[in-house]
Order: sequence, then structure tokens, then C-alpha cells
Amino acid sequence: MLDAASYTPRLKAQYWETVRVALKEEFSYKNDMQIPRLDKIVLNIGTGNESVKDSKKARSAQEDLTLIAGQKAVITRAKKSIAAFRVRENMPLGAKVTLRGDRMYDFLDRLITVALPRVRDFRGVKGSSLDGRGNFAMGLREHIVFPEIDFDKVDEVWGMDIVICTTAETDAEARTLLKHFNMPFNS
Repeated sequence: MLDAASYTPRLKAQYWETVRVALKEEFSYKNDMQIPRLDKIVLNIGTGNESVKDSKKARSAQEDLTLIAGQKAVITRAKKSIAAFRVRENMPLGAKVTLRGDRMYDFLDRLITVALPRVRDFRGVKGSSLDGRGNFAMGLREHIVFPEIDFDKVDEVWGMDIVICTTAETDAEARTLLKHFNMPFNS
């Protein structure tokens, strides 16, 4: 039986054993606290017009995102009414979850090794998706690429945003950090 106290995610162990040493050597950091690390991963599913017609769609997106993340997702709501989009204030529009610690490393491992290879016509993620401050953002067209989602029970296929926040100061540092985790960049 797996003891929860002794469990360490594979990518977290890899970071502490090899990635930190490689980054310190490559970028010549004087202090170990300068070495970039993962801060958090934010997952978001926006249901858009579907929620306007049926408020249960946001609940469905929340349940699917909770399965994917392994942590309870929260429903996102409209801040303001927008008549042109038929959106009222406080109307449910999607779901989001923020992962930190071991769950973050577990999710990144599943994303890189399981989900991304299941994407149809996948040729890698864009290296230009870094924001200039060390954060990486990407989108998936279908959330069903994750093995936690039972394809037969899905009522709607949602798109999904994934934002990986790091403590890196520059895009080069963040890109190198993610490359050490085997993120499949296409360029």
C-alpha cells in the first residue's frame, strides 16, 4: 500500500535531483533561491454561450475539471451584465482550479506524458507562448484527452486553458525549465 507521507511525484523528484543542478550550471546562479521553479498551474474551462442557454453546463465543466485536476474546481461567474451576449451578472460561465505542490507536479506529468500525445495531429507546443515574465500558457481544444474523463459519459466537449506559472525572470529560463521536464516544444 502506498504511504501518502512517503509519496513524492516523479517530476518533483526529478526537479530536486537533476533539473536544479542543470539550471544552476547553465545560467550561473550564485544563490539557490535564484533557480527557477514551478509556482502554480491554473486550469480553466470556459463554457461560453452554452452556459447562457443552460446553467447546468458550467456544473458539468466543473465536474470534469475536478476529475482532471484531482482537486475541486470552482465555478466562474460573470462580473458584469452584457446584454449583447445575454449574460447577466453572477451567471455561471465556466470553471477553474489552481494547482500547487504535489498535485501540480502530478498534473504536469500527466499532461506531458499522457494527454499531449493523445492530441490529434500534435506537433508540439508553441515556444512563443511564454509571456515575457516566465509564464507559459497553452490551450487544448478537447478536454477529453485526459484519461480521467470517460468519453461515453461526456455530454459536451470543452476547450481548456492551461497556464504554467514559474518563478523564472525571463522566457529563456522558463523555457529551459520546462524543457528539462520534457515539455514538447515544436521550435
